[in-house]
Amino acid sequence: MADHQLSANFTLGEFLTSQTAARDGIANVPTQQDVDNLQQLCQQVLEPVRALLGNRPIFISSGYRSAALNAKVGGAQGSDHLFGRASDFTCPGFGSVREVWTHLRGAQDLPFHQLIREFDQDDHGWVHISWRPPAQSQHQVMIIDRNGTQIV
Repeated sequence: MADHQLSANFTLGEFLTSQTAARDGIANVPTQQDVDNLQQLCQQVLEPVRALLGNRPIFISSGYRSAALNAKVGGAQGSDHLFGRASDFTCPGFGSVREVWTHLRGAQDLPFHQLIREFDQDDHGWVHISWRPPAQSQHQVMIIDRNGTQIV
Protein backbone atom coordinates (compact mmCIF):
# COMPACT_ATOMS: atom_id res chain seq x y z
CA MET A 1 0.00 0.00 0.00
CA ALA A 2 2.77 2.48 0.94
CA ASP A 3 4.34 2.34 -2.53
CA HIS A 4 1.02 3.22 -4.18
CA GLN A 5 1.63 6.06 -6.66
CA LEU A 6 -0.67 9.03 -5.96
CA SER A 7 0.67 11.18 -8.80
CA ALA A 8 3.75 11.44 -11.00
CA ASN A 9 6.05 12.52 -8.15
CA PHE A 10 4.34 11.39 -4.94
CA THR A 11 3.69 8.02 -3.30
CA LEU A 12 1.31 7.15 -0.50
CA GLY A 13 4.20 6.18 1.78
CA GLU A 14 5.44 9.77 1.86
CA PHE A 15 2.18 10.83 3.48
CA LEU A 16 1.95 7.98 6.00
CA THR A 17 5.48 8.01 7.43
CA SER A 18 5.63 9.44 10.93
CA GLN A 19 8.48 9.24 13.40
CA THR A 20 6.03 9.97 16.22
CA ALA A 21 3.72 7.14 15.14
CA ALA A 22 6.64 4.72 14.83
CA ARG A 23 8.15 5.70 18.17
CA ASP A 24 4.85 5.58 20.06
CA GLY A 25 3.28 2.61 18.28
CA ILE A 26 0.42 4.65 16.82
CA ALA A 27 -1.41 3.17 13.84
CA ASN A 28 -1.53 5.65 10.97
CA VAL A 29 -3.74 3.85 8.45
CA PRO A 30 -5.97 5.86 6.11
CA THR A 31 -9.38 4.87 4.79
CA GLN A 32 -9.93 4.61 1.05
CA GLN A 33 -11.58 8.06 1.15
CA ASP A 34 -8.45 9.48 2.82
CA VAL A 35 -6.28 7.93 0.09
CA ASP A 36 -8.59 9.39 -2.57
CA ASN A 37 -8.23 12.81 -0.90
CA LEU A 38 -4.44 12.45 -0.82
CA GLN A 39 -4.51 11.67 -4.53
CA GLN A 40 -6.51 14.85 -5.18
CA LEU A 41 -4.11 16.84 -2.98
CA CYS A 42 -1.17 15.53 -4.98
CA GLN A 43 -2.70 15.95 -8.42
CA GLN A 44 -4.49 19.26 -7.88
CA VAL A 45 -2.03 21.04 -5.59
CA LEU A 46 1.34 19.39 -4.94
CA GLU A 47 2.21 18.60 -8.56
CA PRO A 48 1.53 22.26 -9.51
CA VAL A 49 3.52 23.35 -6.42
CA ARG A 50 6.44 21.23 -7.53
CA ALA A 51 6.26 22.77 -11.03
CA LEU A 52 6.14 26.28 -9.55
CA LEU A 53 9.26 25.45 -7.53
CA GLY A 54 11.25 24.52 -10.61
CA ASN A 55 10.40 20.80 -10.43
CA ARG A 56 12.62 20.45 -7.37
CA PRO A 57 11.90 17.67 -4.86
CA ILE A 58 9.43 18.41 -2.09
CA PHE A 59 10.02 16.79 1.29
CA ILE A 60 6.84 15.84 3.15
CA SER A 61 7.21 16.11 6.93
CA SER A 62 3.56 15.44 7.73
CA GLY A 63 0.75 14.18 5.54
CA TYR A 64 -2.12 11.96 6.61
CA ARG A 65 -2.63 11.69 10.37
CA SER A 66 -4.89 9.25 12.19
CA ALA A 67 -6.91 10.79 15.04
CA ALA A 68 -4.51 9.32 17.62
CA LEU A 69 -1.45 10.67 15.80
CA ASN A 70 -3.03 14.08 15.30
CA ALA A 71 -3.79 14.29 19.02
CA LYS A 72 -0.24 13.19 19.92
CA VAL A 73 1.38 15.91 17.77
CA GLY A 74 -1.03 18.59 18.98
CA GLY A 75 -2.82 19.03 15.65
CA ALA A 76 -6.06 20.98 15.36
CA GLN A 77 -9.20 18.94 16.06
CA GLY A 78 -10.61 19.48 12.57
CA SER A 79 -7.24 19.38 10.79
CA ASP A 80 -7.27 18.59 7.08
CA HIS A 81 -4.44 16.13 7.87
CA LEU A 82 -7.10 13.86 9.42
CA PHE A 83 -8.79 13.47 6.04
CA GLY A 84 -5.76 13.26 3.74
CA ARG A 85 -6.24 16.82 2.49
CA ALA A 86 -3.08 18.48 3.85
CA SER A 87 0.68 18.31 3.69
CA ASP A 88 3.51 20.00 5.58
CA PHE A 89 6.63 20.25 3.47
CA THR A 90 9.89 21.96 2.64
CA CYS A 91 11.74 22.41 -0.63
CA PRO A 92 15.38 23.17 0.25
CA GLY A 93 16.40 23.09 -3.41
CA PHE A 94 14.20 26.12 -4.01
CA GLY A 95 14.91 28.04 -0.82
CA SER A 96 13.83 28.73 2.73
CA VAL A 97 10.33 28.11 4.06
CA ARG A 98 9.66 31.84 3.77
CA GLU A 99 10.86 31.93 0.14
CA VAL A 100 8.74 28.90 -0.82
CA TRP A 101 5.64 30.32 0.92
CA THR A 102 6.13 33.76 -0.62
CA HIS A 103 6.52 32.27 -4.10
CA LEU A 104 3.42 30.09 -3.75
CA ARG A 105 1.42 32.93 -2.25
CA GLY A 106 1.89 34.83 -5.50
CA ALA A 107 0.64 31.96 -7.69
CA GLN A 108 -2.81 33.05 -8.85
CA ASP A 109 -4.18 29.73 -10.07
CA LEU A 110 -2.96 27.40 -7.32
CA PRO A 111 -6.15 25.77 -5.93
CA PHE A 112 -5.29 25.50 -2.25
CA HIS A 113 -7.63 25.72 0.72
CA GLN A 114 -4.96 27.00 3.11
CA LEU A 115 -1.35 28.06 2.59
CA ILE A 116 0.43 28.54 5.91
CA ARG A 117 3.99 29.48 6.80
CA GLU A 118 4.59 27.71 10.10
CA PHE A 119 7.29 28.27 12.69
CA ASP A 120 9.98 29.39 10.25
CA GLN A 121 12.04 31.46 12.69
CA ASP A 122 15.74 30.68 12.60
CA ASP A 123 15.32 29.09 9.13
CA HIS A 124 13.31 26.12 10.42
CA GLY A 125 9.64 25.29 10.03
CA TRP A 126 7.52 24.18 7.12
CA VAL A 127 4.88 25.19 4.62
CA HIS A 128 1.41 23.75 5.22
CA ILE A 129 -0.84 23.45 2.18
CA SER A 130 -4.26 21.89 2.01
CA TRP A 131 -6.86 21.08 -0.61
CA ARG A 132 -10.64 20.92 -0.44
CA PRO A 133 -13.20 20.65 -3.22
CA PRO A 134 -13.74 24.06 -4.86
CA ALA A 135 -17.09 24.68 -3.11
CA GLN A 136 -15.36 24.29 0.29
CA SER A 137 -12.07 26.03 -0.48
CA GLN A 138 -11.27 29.32 1.28
CA HIS A 139 -7.94 30.14 -0.44
CA GLN A 140 -6.67 31.37 2.92
CA VAL A 141 -3.07 32.55 3.43
CA MET A 142 -1.69 32.57 6.97
CA ILE A 143 1.37 32.69 9.19
CA ILE A 144 1.55 30.65 12.40
CA ASP A 145 4.52 31.21 14.68
CA ARG A 146 5.42 31.72 18.33
CA ASN A 147 3.51 35.03 18.23
CA GLY A 148 0.24 33.38 17.22
CA THR A 149 -1.80 33.14 14.03
CA GLN A 150 -2.04 35.87 11.44
CA ILE A 151 -4.23 35.88 8.33
CA VAL A 152 -2.49 37.78 5.53
